[in-house]
Amino acid sequence: MFDCSPLLLVKDKERKEEGMEKFSEIVSKIDAFVWGPVMLVLLVGTGILLTIRTRFLSWRNLGYALKSTLSKEARKKGDSAGDISPFSALTTALAATIGTGNIVGVATAMVSGGPGALVWMWISACFGLTSKFSECMLAIKYREINAEGEMCGGPMYVMKKAFRYKRFGIVLGWLFAFFAVLASFGIGNLTQANSISSSLNQTFQIPTYITGAIIMVLSLIIIVGGIQKISKVSSIVVPFMAVFYVIAGLIVIIGNISNVPSGVAMIFKYAFSPQAVSGGVLGTITASMMRAMRYGIARGVFSNEAGMGSAAITAAAAKTDHPVRQGYINMTGTFWDTIVVCTITGLCIASSGVLGQIDPATGKVLSGSALTIAAFESVLGKLGGYLVSIGIMLFAFSTILGWEYHGEKAFEYIAKTHKYNIVYRIIFAAVTFVGATTALEVVWNISDIANALMAIPNLICLLALSGEIAEDMRKFEVIRKREIQKNEGMISKDSK
Repeated sequence: MFDCSPLLLVKDKERKEEGMEKFSEIVSKIDAFVWGPVMLVLLVGTGILLTIRTRFLSWRNLGYALKSTLSKEARKKGDSAGDISPFSALTTALAATIGTGNIVGVATAMVSGGPGALVWMWISACFGLTSKFSECMLAIKYREINAEGEMCGGPMYVMKKAFRYKRFGIVLGWLFAFFAVLASFGIGNLTQANSISSSLNQTFQIPTYITGAIIMVLSLIIIVGGIQKISKVSSIVVPFMAVFYVIAGLIVIIGNISNVPSGVAMIFKYAFSPQAVSGGVLGTITASMMRAMRYGIARGVFSNEAGMGSAAITAAAAKTDHPVRQGYINMTGTFWDTIVVCTITGLCIASSGVLGQIDPATGKVLSGSALTIAAFESVLGKLGGYLVSIGIMLFAFSTILGWEYHGEKAFEYIAKTHKYNIVYRIIFAAVTFVGATTALEVVWNISDIANALMAIPNLICLLALSGEIAEDMRKFEVIRKREIQKNEGMISKDSK
């Protein structure tokens, strides 16, 4: 008698694989839709509206914000309410935003949208300054203190407390928190751990399970200590890794200095070229204004997270005497992330002449980390590849730390207690091992969708409270000008 059970098992396996492929395809299409033109218009459009309504104060006071960020006072905890110093709140938020998007995302945008995508990243960042300021300022204004005496804040608390229609605000807040938890495990964990393990495996041939174990142990040691430990590590790692990457990038740019003028000209030319063009210095890449706009804005928003609401969760932990003051400090995160770090990557690629080149190993156009590595190797040789790999490792690990805090506070909001935070921390650390050893594309796409869906409640909140934001900024102008006059008076007395 013929036993057909093995055939049935094979067919059952084939059906499951076919079903998984269809599910993956559907998720991929949903991902492309939610991160499509509508979402990008909402994100940038909200930034534009807020910038106009606040009378461009975020732009006019950018110098003040940068000066405040780098001041000695920003590093002091002081006597104000909060858990960490203003500078630590910024670096912890930056830890979550400065990540692989600054290396891989910029390169992908310049391949998919042409070199002009970099200009549209700058434009989206300019309006993103106001979005980042607004969400962080509101988070501090409406923050709460939990039973442990820790600050709890973010868009979910703003929606719950500031909305006139309380039930609507509570529902929006819960949705934001739910999507934030999902995003923390995906965008903030799995993808970052996988980027680290893949990079170290390709460059140094380190097995992924070893990298995964190291990431899991290191992250657990840090995140179990809560925001105090995370902020302490972030305040050291973030400035170090940013300076490290910027210096390495500047060496590459100086090494290709003769190509910089033509590279910059190419960036602006293809940013505003209405017709699609290809060939020449771009090789096989097709570029047009619409493609540059689409990919530049998408990668810019993905990199600096302005309008997403995530940075506001960390901002709420800052010790500050005024929400607007800390809002300005956290606002500079968009400047450092996109205007500084992303620009370094973009100029390295544009001046090195590697954009549009074909990878001999795959026969495809160089993209992602491979393109950035090729740009750095044009001056630094193999050392350039090692530096980019180290940069990816540091950026991605810091993102894991920053997003753990975001996800933990969102989880605490849903659970309505801090008692289970330690459980979240342990699970979060364990998931880094899974991310480092497994390429879960479906999970990545789902978390990417959750990341986009976080923005919708946050943008509704920003638009609904835009009048309040503008009023608070105008009131703080009186305080800011009075402080300037006081400081100028002290300087003049000292000079006498």
